[in-house]
Amino acid sequence: MPVNPKKLQPEPKLKPNKGTGQLRIIGGQWRSRRLPVAAVPGLRPTPDRVRETLFNWLQNHIAGVRCLDLFAGSGALGFEALSRGAAQVTLVEQHPAAFRQLQANARSLQAQGLELLQRDALQWLMQADQHFDLVFLDPPFSKGLLVPVLDRIQEHGLLAADGMIYLEHEAGLALEPLHWGFEWHRQTGAGQVVSGLWRRVAKHQPASSPLASRGDEAR
Repeated sequence: MPVNPKKLQPEPKLKPNKGTGQLRIIGGQWRSRRLPVAAVPGLRPTPDRVRETLFNWLQNHIAGVRCLDLFAGSGALGFEALSRGAAQVTLVEQHPAAFRQLQANARSLQAQGLELLQRDALQWLMQADQHFDLVFLDPPFSKGLLVPVLDRIQEHGLLAADGMIYLEHEAGLALEPLHWGFEWHRQTGAGQVVSGLWRRVAKHQPASSPLASRGDEAR
């Protein structure tokens, strides 16, 4: 049974979201559109510069794909993907206020190809029967969610054979992607947050632990 990474590292001190803000869509059909963000404690919309870096990595891999934005929050990643030509985006968000704001923003954009689900992410993964080319994972920090989420994505075969996973997590958490048959394709970090893309390893021996040793963490 995977060790809960929450117990291995001190919790990072993150600033809460103190009020309603805005996010800006960077590229695609809704470029420069600004969308309200719900005032939800701990909600961390992916910053503009991080999204720009991510979608530069994905510029040849986003058109026509099926995306899952789990723990959608502000929807910054999912809306950006849809703006840039993704065929279908599924946003999963449990918090009522955040979900209502996602609905309002979807109406404002008149978004097509968008599925909004107000569900608990782990419970939804147990029942999901869809397949995705790209999965965005930016769960609440210090709650030990990434390991069980990755386990369920793998167990239920939700990712296409050539699919990729984008993750954001606290800098103190050292995940071993080989445990799930992945490797770091791209990686960056700023302050308390590490972000990057995982891609599948063609042939591999599964790592014994989902947690990387301190010296083995990919850069």
